Amino acid sequence: MEVELEEMKSIGVIGVYREAYKIILSRRRIFTQITLSLILPLSFISLAHTQLSKNLFPKITDQNKKDVAETQIPANSPYTNMFDLLSSTFTSYSLLQTAYTIFFFILSLLSTSAIVYTTACIYSGQEATFRMVMSVVPKVWKRLIITSWSIFQALTPNYLVAVTVIDLAAVLIAFGPNTNAGFVISLVVGVLYSMGFLYMSIVWQLTGTISVLEDSYGFQAMKRSNQLIRGKVGLSILILLMLGLIYYMLQKALEEVVVDGESLGMVNRVAFATACLSLLLLLSLFQRVIQTIIYFVCKSHHHEKIDKLALSDHLQVYAEELYVPLKATQSSA
Repeated sequence: MEVELEEMKSIGVIGVYREAYKIILSRRRIFTQITLSLILPLSFISLAHTQLSKNLFPKITDQNKKDVAETQIPANSPYTNMFDLLSSTFTSYSLLQTAYTIFFFILSLLSTSAIVYTTACIYSGQEATFRMVMSVVPKVWKRLIITSWSIFQALTPNYLVAVTVIDLAAVLIAFGPNTNAGFVISLVVGVLYSMGFLYMSIVWQLTGTISVLEDSYGFQAMKRSNQLIRGKVGLSILILLMLGLIYYMLQKALEEVVVDGESLGMVNRVAFATACLSLLLLLSLFQRVIQTIIYFVCKSHHHEKIDKLALSDHLQVYAEELYVPLKATQSSA
């Protein structure tokens, strides 16, 4: 990294962005290889999912049930009635969603582990090759799976409670004597849930980095992340929201022009899609590098010192399948 660890505790949003830019620029080749091998397929899967969802989902909506009901089913068709046909369409859509979630989840974990490991190698001064990184990734991402499952277990009860309370509030609004009370309850729960979701999102990101660079994973990594993020919650949330907004705008622009922009012509659509896809790839890479930078920013904020030589040895041993966890130590300052 360009900024020394002791100095990172004071950098802000712009400083984090600048540091990520310098890191990517300093190792353009390996980050390009990781982007093309892991992040590019991730983007293609997301775009294909959007296209297929728009084609399949309307077939199972109420608007299209009438059209399906008027369709004449051939005598030799495997579908005996309209409900079988609708059920088959819904099954296809459900299988699509399941396959998309699995592949997206796997590629996302692989790309995250590869970029976190590569960024840590750059910080430690260790030379990282694409072949070495890809050999380490299968060993790292298993820890990320356990961590992600732990976060899912932690989020699910909160989600169910929030949905239940909001549903009860909706009933109170519709049938209760005091509709204002139901509205206030829904608003308060919605705001609290949104704040909790934002906080859990930054904890999730930091937890993934911890699972790669420390011996903690699963619920232990969540606890460690919750401790480490204190004092840098505002910075992390601001970066998350800014990158999320840019990603949403690019994704919507890509969908509107590529999926629904027939009037623009094929050449213009291909050119625009290429530009949007390139920006999405850069943004995904940028976001994952920032995850690692925030990890070091948080450690610096808590005066935790990591010896670069020890980090280099740790990463090298990790690559040789003799994993030795990196211990967090307090600096003497």
